[in-house]
Amino acid sequence: MSFVFRRFGYYLMAFWVAATVNFFLPRLMPGDPVAMMFAHSSDRLSPDNIAALRKTFGFVDGPLPLQYLAYLRSVLTGDLGLSIKFYPAPVTTVLGHALVWTLLLVGVSTLLSFLIGSLIGARAAWRRDGVFDLIATTWGVIANAVPAVVLAMLILFCFGISLRLLPTGYAYDTALDPAWSFAFVGSVIAHAVMPVAALSIVLTGGFLINMRNNIINLIGDDYLVMAEAKGLSERKILIGYGLRNALLPTVTNLAITIGQVFAGSLVTEVVFNYPGVGNTLYVAILARDYPLIQGQLIVMTAAMLAANFIADLSYVLIDPRLRRA
Repeated sequence: MSFVFRRFGYYLMAFWVAATVNFFLPRLMPGDPVAMMFAHSSDRLSPDNIAALRKTFGFVDGPLPLQYLAYLRSVLTGDLGLSIKFYPAPVTTVLGHALVWTLLLVGVSTLLSFLIGSLIGARAAWRRDGVFDLIATTWGVIANAVPAVVLAMLILFCFGISLRLLPTGYAYDTALDPAWSFAFVGSVIAHAVMPVAALSIVLTGGFLINMRNNIINLIGDDYLVMAEAKGLSERKILIGYGLRNALLPTVTNLAITIGQVFAGSLVTEVVFNYPGVGNTLYVAILARDYPLIQGQLIVMTAAMLAANFIADLSYVLIDPRLRRA
């Protein structure tokens, strides 16, 4: 348990540092963000109106320490102000809606790529220097090197625009009412196929190479030789002994990958006009919606740290040595 508490304290400290940087960074930049937001209408707004808008959107006047305390209070209470682009919706409401779609996209992509990449990598290592190993390794290197945005645009052009097999934008058919119906769920799946494929193909390469290298390092260990001498089947040795012991470094790679997937999903969502946090951030930047941008960075940081913390907890379940520590 001490391991879990130490890791929780570490991630809590990392969140506080990220939140502090998120507060000071825009304030160290030249110019007044409020003046920039309302520059196009400043000649029609009185100073009293601008002051009222500053208060409405959560901008606090006064010394920097007081602003910082007010900011920390808003982060801890979840009151991130109102969105300018989607006024009068609160920032938390806008981000909550977007985060659902991003978690769906990132979760499915990561799970698929982790399972497929790990199984192919283990099989390739077991059949090292064979035809399967050559094809799988080549595929893994190429997939790992191709940027997600390039693959996303290629898939969009081939299957969405040229062949017209799949819908090219948004998360579902807007003519349907969101509900647990076959029509709506089918529409969500159809709209998610291309963005999930773009992210999964890129991620599979990394997991494949990582698992292949881990298994190769284990081949020849005494317990594997003993298992083979006992007459166990190849599948049982590979899955029950090799894959299980090679999983811990791959879980480490999974924790790192989750952060990369969040970053990679930003561009993918923009390409497919998918209504996740990446596309919302793009819209917020175009609209100079500073409350939404600031709140979005907080939510993304919290989501990535939470994902890494869950990966750390999985170490305890996989490695018995940590449970005894």
